[in-house]
Amino acid sequence: MLWTAGRALRRFSTSSHYYQNKLKLAIIGQSQFGQEVYSSLRKQGHRVVGVFTVPDKDGKADPLAVVAEKDGTPVFKFPRWRVKGKPIPEVVEAYKAVGAELNVMPFCSQFIPMNIIDNPRHGSIIYHPSILPLHRGASAINWTLIQGDRKAGFTVFWADDGLDTGPILLQRECAVEPNDTVDTLYNRFLFPEGIKAMVESVQLIADGKAPRVPQTEEGASYEGIQKKSNSKVNLAQPAEAIHNWIRGHDKVPGAWTVIGGQSVTVYGSSMLGGSVPTGQPLEIDGASQPGLVTNNGLVLYGTDGKALLVRSLQFEDGKMIHASKYFSSGDSASVELTDDEKKMEEEIRNIWKGILSNVLVIEDTTDFFKSGAASMDVVRLVEEVKQKCEGVQLQNEDVYMASTFQDFIQMFVRKLRGEDQEEELVVDYATKEVNNMTVKMPHQCFINGKFEDAENGKTYETINPTDGSVICKVSYASLGDVDRAVAAAKEAYDNGPWGRMNPRDRGSRLYKLADLMEEHQEELATIESIDSGAVYTLALKTHVGMSIQTFRYFAGWCDKIQGKTIPINQARPNRNLTFTRKEPLGVCAIVIPWNYPLMMLAWKSAACLAAGNTLVLKPAQVTPLTALKFAELSVKAGIPRGVVNILPGSGGMVGQRLSDHPDIRKLGFTGSTPIGKQIMKSCALSNLKKVSLELGGKSPLIIFSDCDMDKAVRMGMSSVYFNKGENCIAAGRLFVEESIHDEFISRVVEEIKKMKIGDPLDRSTDHGPQNHKAHLDKLLEYCDVGVKEGATLVCGGRQVDRQGYFMEPTLFTDVEDHMFLAKEESFGPIMVVSKFPDGDVDGVLRRANDTEYGLASGVFTRDINKAMYVSERLDAGTVFVNTYNKTDVASPFGGFKQSGFGKDLGEDALMEYLKTKAVTVEY
Repeated sequence: MLWTAGRALRRFSTSSHYYQNKLKLAIIGQSQFGQEVYSSLRKQGHRVVGVFTVPDKDGKADPLAVVAEKDGTPVFKFPRWRVKGKPIPEVVEAYKAVGAELNVMPFCSQFIPMNIIDNPRHGSIIYHPSILPLHRGASAINWTLIQGDRKAGFTVFWADDGLDTGPILLQRECAVEPNDTVDTLYNRFLFPEGIKAMVESVQLIADGKAPRVPQTEEGASYEGIQKKSNSKVNLAQPAEAIHNWIRGHDKVPGAWTVIGGQSVTVYGSSMLGGSVPTGQPLEIDGASQPGLVTNNGLVLYGTDGKALLVRSLQFEDGKMIHASKYFSSGDSASVELTDDEKKMEEEIRNIWKGILSNVLVIEDTTDFFKSGAASMDVVRLVEEVKQKCEGVQLQNEDVYMASTFQDFIQMFVRKLRGEDQEEELVVDYATKEVNNMTVKMPHQCFINGKFEDAENGKTYETINPTDGSVICKVSYASLGDVDRAVAAAKEAYDNGPWGRMNPRDRGSRLYKLADLMEEHQEELATIESIDSGAVYTLALKTHVGMSIQTFRYFAGWCDKIQGKTIPINQARPNRNLTFTRKEPLGVCAIVIPWNYPLMMLAWKSAACLAAGNTLVLKPAQVTPLTALKFAELSVKAGIPRGVVNILPGSGGMVGQRLSDHPDIRKLGFTGSTPIGKQIMKSCALSNLKKVSLELGGKSPLIIFSDCDMDKAVRMGMSSVYFNKGENCIAAGRLFVEESIHDEFISRVVEEIKKMKIGDPLDRSTDHGPQNHKAHLDKLLEYCDVGVKEGATLVCGGRQVDRQGYFMEPTLFTDVEDHMFLAKEESFGPIMVVSKFPDGDVDGVLRRANDTEYGLASGVFTRDINKAMYVSERLDAGTVFVNTYNKTDVASPFGGFKQSGFGKDLGEDALMEYLKTKAVTVEY
């Protein structure tokens, strides 16, 4: 027994360092930050012997406590550690009982006695969000911004009996962006990097390598805690100081000023360069001159004459609006009527009374429909009011949106005054003369019906893969932009017209959108071509053409979404009726890839919108432009604000935040399998979002000797080289029966030689550039691996000697089952061919199915019995027989195994964006 234990110990100690230099830790603190530090330390093999956190608030445990209790870690929730300056003996005893070797304090709001701080063998370490000795105290992040520091950062230090004065163990710093807020700085750097630094610090201590650098008092500062009571903006100072004060309190505690006699909190400040837009003056207490309400927000002036822009305002009752809506923000407040308008009110009251003859008195609270009105009464009401008041633009939909008399009058008066006019969409186009036309490309984030710069002002360059040139700069969405887009989508779903709209009307908007896409199809195809490298003719037919078909198909589904009645056992002597309703999910996130930018958008968003959801879509970082053009067309089609939101930028940041966001109910993703797994995990841990995933593939194509050889060669070429091989269902491996193998290869080589490689805008081009340089480099590496493993490179495998990211169409033969090429997807123009013995149908099926992927597959044979036999046994979501790449908007598309789950296209796709509710009625 002793020998066995010793052998086990040797096995662990020689095969892994997991248990070496690890500590027993007490985590003292709270918050999401504390939870992440706790989880990360446990993953690194440290043993957390106790978690000491704050008591539950309103019955809800702190995030740190929630996770620790789930792990079975001892959790202590002490309201306080001392009374009248003296440690509480029972608390100290409970703490000492866990036997910690180090206290880790990621974020702690409680005062911890020194006999706790000094108790462990290694003492205590604390995280502080400033570059000490600068900004000691609890509001360090606020003061970093308030004082206009060019650098921010954090410190991990050894706790002592001073206030943030202990020796420094580790520091990290970052640049402060011009429009950083407390939120953006924390989310971008202080939170993620702080977690890593705490883990690194603990390991340095465990390894005996942790420094103790005394803090200098030179340059040291301590500022007080910022609260709402002391965060009023002093407007009698230069604009940059005002800007720093506002962003230094954004979002907590919120800087405020007095407008119209009430406190108004201001958010989203940025300095204005160049000319100030026109707007309506607004008096603000203490300002050197009146502010200006513009289409972009509220302009404030400093004493130096410079200006800044504030995006959002929050009133004392908690209501928040975009600052541009200040003068029209009384949506929930009554409009004061003039004498003439009061006369009109009485005339309209009489119209209501004439229609609602069963109602004795039309009161402000009288509801048109609850009083018995039907759809014909709506038409009558609209037409009578229009007859009385010529020129007023009134629609049937307006009655449904304002069904009480008071709401109807308020709506009517605003229309009469012209206050309800939708502001014209402002687009700051990037224009380009290309393909014998002027293409106009939006390049900003699209949030709540507006194009606007990213919150932090960041941009990035999108590149034309044909020559490597910059097309334009595109906004690089921040975490704050994600939150604003989700909030806009949620508001549009909860309170906007989209969900309450007649399904047939919703369908008409989607039909209109398809019509506009068709009207702009040449421009869309050109943008797609220069942004993704797609051959223009293919972009016109497939990228854009199928996108238009997809929206038309799902537009037709809008008024055909049905539940069903279900016979159940009656609860005698009563009777029961059970039926189901298909309802939208709410706010959906969609993350799409770069190979078919517009088509992937259409495949997912058309079904999502037809079902009545709202969406936040993140296009691939390298191909954002057609998605942003689509956003522009959606406005022209009458899609209400907030229903569609588009966020270009980082998949790692924006995509992750969408996965984690608690207000999103569904996430649809097309991309790689590893990222899909991460998304699925994040969606589960956040709020158990519904997920559909279309992931990687290694689609087999089996070509039997009895095939139509001409068709097999033509379709085999298409199965690999279609769209430059950047095709999720591309045949990743061809199995060719031995007796025809050499002829097939010879004919494929002949066809490859005929392919024209060149400018994708040239109508005669067959093969354009790969999507981006990193992908081209990956494909070249893929070919190198194939050669090294012994596969035969028949042709290609090299970058084309010309400007841009062009790769030669490539052909490998003699690929054996164990090789990298046989197992891994290339996602490029690389044909991988293996032969199989004549007549070995079951053997080739075993080889074809010997993959973790199952997206698509194909078979070529003239024998219908063989075709049916093979198609039944191929383990893939799509099987093509004597054809390939034949997808249709009415046919469901999606994979098996690690190619994902859920469907795009067809009725099945609609179900991905609906939930089923069962209703049982007793009567």
